Amino acid sequence: MKNIRNFCIIAHIDHGKSTLADRLLSFTGTTTAREEQAQLLDSMDLERERGITIKSHAIQMEYMYEGENYILNLIDTPGHVDFSYEVSRSIAACEGALLIVDAAQSIQAQTISNLYLALEHDLEIIPILNKVDLPSASPEEVTDDIVDLLGCELEDVIHASGKTGFGVENILKAIIEKIPAPKGDVNAPLQALIFDSVYNSYRGVETYFRIFNGEIKKGQRIKFMATNNEYNADEVGTLKLTQVAKQSVKAGDVGYLITGVKTAVEIKVGDTITDALNPTHSRIDGFEDVKPMVFAGIYPVDTDEYEELRSSMEKLQLNDASLVFVPESSAALGFGFRCGFLGMLHLEIIQERLEREFDMTVITTVPNVSYHAFSNKHSDVPILVNNPTDLPEPSKLNRVEEPYIKASIITKSDFIGQVMSLCIEKRGQITNQTYLTPERVELTFEMPLAEIVFDFYDRLKTVSKGYASFDYHPIGMRASKLVRLDILLNGTVVDALSSLIHTDNAYHIGKKMCEKLRQLIPRQQFDIPIQAAIGAKIISRETVKALRKDVTAKCYGGDISRKRKLLEKQKKGKKRMRQVGNVEIPQEAFMAVLKLND
Repeated sequence: MKNIRNFCIIAHIDHGKSTLADRLLSFTGTTTAREEQAQLLDSMDLERERGITIKSHAIQMEYMYEGENYILNLIDTPGHVDFSYEVSRSIAACEGALLIVDAAQSIQAQTISNLYLALEHDLEIIPILNKVDLPSASPEEVTDDIVDLLGCELEDVIHASGKTGFGVENILKAIIEKIPAPKGDVNAPLQALIFDSVYNSYRGVETYFRIFNGEIKKGQRIKFMATNNEYNADEVGTLKLTQVAKQSVKAGDVGYLITGVKTAVEIKVGDTITDALNPTHSRIDGFEDVKPMVFAGIYPVDTDEYEELRSSMEKLQLNDASLVFVPESSAALGFGFRCGFLGMLHLEIIQERLEREFDMTVITTVPNVSYHAFSNKHSDVPILVNNPTDLPEPSKLNRVEEPYIKASIITKSDFIGQVMSLCIEKRGQITNQTYLTPERVELTFEMPLAEIVFDFYDRLKTVSKGYASFDYHPIGMRASKLVRLDILLNGTVVDALSSLIHTDNAYHIGKKMCEKLRQLIPRQQFDIPIQAAIGAKIISRETVKALRKDVTAKCYGGDISRKRKLLEKQKKGKKRMRQVGNVEIPQEAFMAVLKLND
């Protein structure tokens, strides 16, 4: 066990951790020249296309150092703020972390938040300055920033380049010398933490675990402590580029387990695996429990596909335990699910994965956050409002509380003005402003979570020319003046387009939504009024004009009464059609609300 090292890589998005992981794999001979490719651990097409890591991946390397053979278990992690849950899982399974900072971009908000997460778990941190070969790199300045942040020595910071492979040997040396070997007792009862699971359509659920005590053997009877279910370990092994089956996996190591479980619900990420005959008494405290930040409805385009969508969502939940969903129904869209996501990128990725991996075409409704409403009758009992339609009538409503966050934005000092005005427009209050260096400043705001749901991140990148990084954490609920904005089409409320909005923005947003929908809804044989309403009060209206057939074309001259008779007949037909006609809402209309500022 003294020759095992478990470590993860943490960094801000786009600081080069996947490329550096590729270099570590090729340097230790884990991959042959034929297998090598960029972003080797990113197995999804989506990850390659966008150049981001969505899912953490585990892989085992072997390395000869000073005559001894070492086993290095690497867990690569995502860098985007929306996937911090994956990072917390990886950190729980490791003893050390490589903290990677881009020499051209310096320390970003997500770097700091991931670092704090690692320090809470007492991980040994190895700071690495990546991309030192770039012409725009400023290694001396950024090294000073890292030293200030970590309080380490200058010589502790390893200079490296994932592109050329420079410094990889020093990194491996630091991993072996600085990261402690795992502690644990092979003879104690089995105690293993599940940090990930994936669904394989041929073999059922594959569970990835890290053993803290004991060992797991092929054919052993094991028990999952959260569900109390017992299974046989049909196959155990370690994770090289492909899975390598073993007779047993011992304490300190990372491996995979196949039990033949076919239903996704039976395995919980963060659960403890133990021996069924000689169980351990204590469960392992894993990573933080995740709270969804953004809620949206996901509905199948064809209502017959509801059950298919359910099973697809369950399989996705295995791969991504931070996705939560409950069934709900909508008058406009039929049966579907109200889903909780960690952020807008997460929502986008889930929607894309449903389409690619499961061939499900889905409609996503307007995202919103979770509110607390208080009625006049019970003014101290909160009603949880995940869907705007759950909000009580204004006459019965005492107050509404919305979740607030503490946001930290790190940007260049040139863009302070633009960033501040964006945050103030989004109802933010500045609480702190710290100059990290003369060029870079950290701004701290308190603002409602609802305001960052739609387009905040995109607009922040725009106003700062891409030089701002953003991180946030919740700080509780606060009372706020919110109203429910309903959209009526042809006089009927479309519940899927309702949203909760601050009173000051309601008129402005209602007007914009009506204008946007007028462009997107196809014309019918009758006029379609589009109205925005708060309660019974209409605050804005647009009309999609009717398509008209020229019924008077066949009247050559003659009396005007002939033409009038035909027009009156057409008018009656249109009136009757409007009473029975229903309006088809295209998929783009539901997503248009997100792009109101375009």
